[in-house]
Amino acid sequence: MNILGLNAYHGDASAALFAGGRLSGAMEEERFTRLKHQAGFPTLAVQHALAQAGLTAADLDHIAISRDSNAHLHKKLLFALSKGPSLALLRNRLTNASKLRDVKASVAELAGVAESSLKAEVHRVEHHRAHMASAFFVSPFERAALLSIDGFGDFVSTMWGRGCGSTIEVDGWVEFPHSMGLLYTAITQYLGFGKYGDEFKVMGLAPYGQPEYLDALRRLVRVTANGGFELDLSYFIHHSEGVNMTWESGSPTIGDVFSPKLEALLGPRRRTGEPLEPKHQHIAASLQVLLEEVVLGLLRQLAAKTGLTDLCMAGGVALNCTMNGKIQQDTPFERVYIQPAAYDGGTSLGAALYVKHQVLGAPRDFVMDHTYWGLEYPPDKCRAALEAHGLRYRELEEEPLAEAAADLIAAGNIVGWYQGRFEWGPRALGNRSIVCDPRRADMKDILNSRIKHRESFRPFAPSVLEERAGEWFAMGEASPFMLMTCQVRPERQAQVPAITHVDGTARQQTVSRRTNPKYWALIDAFERKTGVPIVLNTSFNENEPVVNTPDEAIACYLRNDMDVLVLGPYLVEKHP
Repeated sequence: MNILGLNAYHGDASAALFAGGRLSGAMEEERFTRLKHQAGFPTLAVQHALAQAGLTAADLDHIAISRDSNAHLHKKLLFALSKGPSLALLRNRLTNASKLRDVKASVAELAGVAESSLKAEVHRVEHHRAHMASAFFVSPFERAALLSIDGFGDFVSTMWGRGCGSTIEVDGWVEFPHSMGLLYTAITQYLGFGKYGDEFKVMGLAPYGQPEYLDALRRLVRVTANGGFELDLSYFIHHSEGVNMTWESGSPTIGDVFSPKLEALLGPRRRTGEPLEPKHQHIAASLQVLLEEVVLGLLRQLAAKTGLTDLCMAGGVALNCTMNGKIQQDTPFERVYIQPAAYDGGTSLGAALYVKHQVLGAPRDFVMDHTYWGLEYPPDKCRAALEAHGLRYRELEEEPLAEAAADLIAAGNIVGWYQGRFEWGPRALGNRSIVCDPRRADMKDILNSRIKHRESFRPFAPSVLEERAGEWFAMGEASPFMLMTCQVRPERQAQVPAITHVDGTARQQTVSRRTNPKYWALIDAFERKTGVPIVLNTSFNENEPVVNTPDEAIACYLRNDMDVLVLGPYLVEKHP
């Protein structure tokens, strides 16, 4: 049974492929086009996923797409008729709906064959059901409460229910235009971060402030009796003018979703490039507290209704690591599983899983405990790329390679670490990473000035040996996907200042010897030399998608002030 899952005609286009019933690859289109959050159809992701599995489009039995234009159709039509969106926006929505209906033709086109030659049955899976499936069906739980929460999709912003075995049951939802995701987007835009996907910056800014604007922001949303919520729509315009999202250049852009009344409440918006003032930090802190109040309150209601202590979450809001880190202490849920590509890119996986289990009734046979589902380039490709660039290199076996790289990191060098298959989801987790010494208090500034060129308030994250994590972080269980923030133990903070945020927290990744032996060996070697089982880990990129190919890794290494490149078994030093 071969199933192709798609997230298409939306931001973060992606493909996930089950070959012979097992996941063989999952990847986002942006890794190939080099455009962040690439929208449209994931042509290259599909082609590479099929080629990697040794399949063609003719081998597909099912195609699943994570949108269903018929879901909540009558409410969509009533809303459109009552609000009268612009003709341009209406035309855009109708065009996308038409493309969704022609998904089989799109797959045939990328394969260069006639649509009639494809035997695959097409399934359109409602957006939030795909989100929930993406988490539950690859979780370690037989039964769990489920929550999907984001901006919106298929006219719903939030959906909750429960999973049992190979089925998902929906218990309730919150409909558009009421959306905690769009509320967070509105304040993100107000604070001067206007790019698609900038919400994570506000999460990083929040610890610098105090929730002084919490009472003001509470006017924007009201919790309802069933545990849901309603926005005060007078502070927003997305309900009257629509969410103006376009992607003519490939990368999506989104227009403002807040009204002048928000500026009347909080004062003039910050424009991009204007200085960040304490007021902006306080608004960010207030927004974070408000989000936690609403979502954690919803989760407490969900726990009471289901009587379950295991939770699976998905949706863009589930990438809020600060909120995630409080679930186990502030709700009855004892275990939490969040799929690494929790945002819309992950719905391609969810759509395929929904068809496999919910539609076809296949038993569950897989727990996703790592993210390495992208493409891999063998050593000969790495060597050819190095030689094409005229770079001198040393070839080392795995153990001496880890020892040499650890020595260089301990000496203060910034190392590009490129191994194996690239990661699924937004995080670089040890296969496409830049790694350096977490003990240096100045390392954040060095990285920002020499390589990342990003806002100074944003934290850098640690990768820690799984078996040593509890000694350094106040955490309850493994965190392999870097999706939960926790406290760095107070007695350890001075030892690792580069990964300790201003509030004493870190967004840690626990590294397992079983799932990533090479990265584990690197950190283990670093610990033997320094006594610290942690490296600072940031994504191997510079204001672009994370690198995919050896050539992209080399180009990033050469144009930035990176000291060392480890490309497969090859070690390159700029200043040996």
